[in-house]
Amino acid sequence: MPTDPITQKLMYKIARAYYEDNLTHQEIGERFGLSRIKVGRLLEKARKEKLVQITIQEPKIDADIELENAIEKKYHVDEVILVPRYTEHRRTLRAIGQATADFLDRIIVGDEVVGLTWGGTLLAVVDALHSNNWPGMKVVQLLGGLGSPEADMYAADLTIRMAQSFGAKARLLSAPGIVSSKEICDALLQDQQIKETLELGCKADIGLIGLGRPTSSSPVIRAGILTPSELAELEQQGAVGDMGLRFMDSKGEAIHNEINDRIIGLNFEQFKEIKKLVGIAAGPEKFEVVKASLMGNLLSVLITDSDIGKRLVE
Repeated sequence: MPTDPITQKLMYKIARAYYEDNLTHQEIGERFGLSRIKVGRLLEKARKEKLVQITIQEPKIDADIELENAIEKKYHVDEVILVPRYTEHRRTLRAIGQATADFLDRIIVGDEVVGLTWGGTLLAVVDALHSNNWPGMKVVQLLGGLGSPEADMYAADLTIRMAQSFGAKARLLSAPGIVSSKEICDALLQDQQIKETLELGCKADIGLIGLGRPTSSSPVIRAGILTPSELAELEQQGAVGDMGLRFMDSKGEAIHNEINDRIIGLNFEQFKEIKKLVGIAAGPEKFEVVKASLMGNLLSVLITDSDIGKRLVE
């Protein structure tokens, strides 16, 4: 049955009061002598009868909003954030770092546990962080030490710097990231401090994970973390990249290699326990590992460049 003209007129007035004058349901009810429930029902009726038509306008900024939305729907992730892909890779990394810093400012309350791995992309994130005062927060290292102590892209340094930026407490993993044998690894994992740090890490509210694609010229090889023969063996097994030195195939499933028995850090199943796992990557060489991490339903949030974004929906 069509709505009578008197009710239509009332709906029109209520809609203008709500959408144009920004009055609350309570204020509108007081003005027109209606209950809050009645105001809500009339607004809903106005929308159904097209008296109110809401248009969401894409902002006129340099952002791939529709592309982000398409990736979110295709891979069932909570959020995708894309930044422009610049000719100079360092400029792209700076954009990734700034986008991640802005994302963290938006979601952090101040009492979370935030975990992170390592790498050049996460270095760009830490460089871009805004100063805050969150003494109730803990920043935890998810992978043991890698490379020389002075290397600023490795996990311990990044953890300390992030904690300083956030005014938070740092929880370091006082062990090498990779050791020479399973026996040494097993012994270290029995250490109470190491065990408690890893337990805290897998309970993190937010995990910042640099998605890696080791090559013969990457820091993983240059720093002696992996040997060329170990990398070759992983590639023969179908590895397309890693998160925290846990290698995955093109479907985002774990590669079973003896290197897993020598790593002091979270494993695949523990990464999945983190409430909001944020994968961060940039550059054409990272496409396969980005796609694999999405295919394996490993991530809650992806922050990457627009070129990778376009390839993800092709």
